[in-house]
Amino acid sequence: MIDHVDSKVWVFVEQRHGHVAEVGLELVGKALELAGLLEWKVAAVLVGHQLGEITERVLSYGVDEVLVADDPLLAEYCNEPYVKAIEGAVRLWQPEALLLGATAMGTDLAPRLAARLRTGLSAHCIDLKITPDGQLLSAVPGWGGSVLAQISCPRTKPQCATVMPGVFAMPEPGDNRGRVIPIEVHLQPEDVTYRVVEVKREEAPKSGLQTAEIVVAGGWGVGTKADWGLVEDLAAALNAAVGATRPPVDEGWAHEKQMIGQSGITVRPKLYIGVGISGHMHHLVGIKKPELMVAINSDPNAAIFDHCDIGIVGDLKEVVPGLTRAIREHSEAVSKKTER
Repeated sequence: MIDHVDSKVWVFVEQRHGHVAEVGLELVGKALELAGLLEWKVAAVLVGHQLGEITERVLSYGVDEVLVADDPLLAEYCNEPYVKAIEGAVRLWQPEALLLGATAMGTDLAPRLAARLRTGLSAHCIDLKITPDGQLLSAVPGWGGSVLAQISCPRTKPQCATVMPGVFAMPEPGDNRGRVIPIEVHLQPEDVTYRVVEVKREEAPKSGLQTAEIVVAGGWGVGTKADWGLVEDLAAALNAAVGATRPPVDEGWAHEKQMIGQSGITVRPKLYIGVGISGHMHHLVGIKKPELMVAINSDPNAAIFDHCDIGIVGDLKEVVPGLTRAIREHSEAVSKKTER
């Protein structure tokens, strides 16, 4: 048994069947940034079975330590044994902060851990900061999506937070400088409260949103399924990816994988065009630093106009087809000029 670990900021790096969730590595990058301000060290926490290759990969992202709970009973995710393994390590080595991805696994695991450890949890965060005295500050969209709330839970440790995938940039792998520390787990078969009988995977359509340089997104203001075609036509003219707010997804105009924002994905385009989008924070938090942001809305008081570089007030049924037509005519003219 290792008597101590040096790391004060821990990141749960989620994996399933040998595949690492990118949000865990994104959080490693952010944790290294935050911990560096206080000269703290960072540990990645891995839970599963036969984790040798994954451990080596995670080490390459610059963590100081990788804490590994490796046991046959951890091969498939089950919340009770996973909580038991991590809880034991936290109680033994007392980190200052514990970060998890806001994934299906992370949002199941984090509140259970926080309750067992009797500590606070900031959920679905879109930014993290740390104060000189080690207080973790978490930014979370406030009620109604119109404000950002800054949350902290400094009275209990570890300070826990879940963070949306894509909020932070993926770090680049580098030197393997850390050490591997085993987490002792004492599991019994009865700790596995359910078992996976069968796994069926649905192949979701690839939206390309997270890597797209141009994104055209539509909101509730588009109006109808038929009018949603205007959004798709504009995207096609620009060779752009199509995104959406929650209402078009709920209505079936767009797929869930196209939803941008707190409950969806984060995009980092050079050009973002929002069509019929009101501009609530729950959507805007999913748009990271576009070079140019354009909004089209019939309501001159729409909140999105406070955040865009170019705002067009008008009926999208007139504005969007006109814009699409102008883009296509320009593209054709450029193409003909090039052929000459």
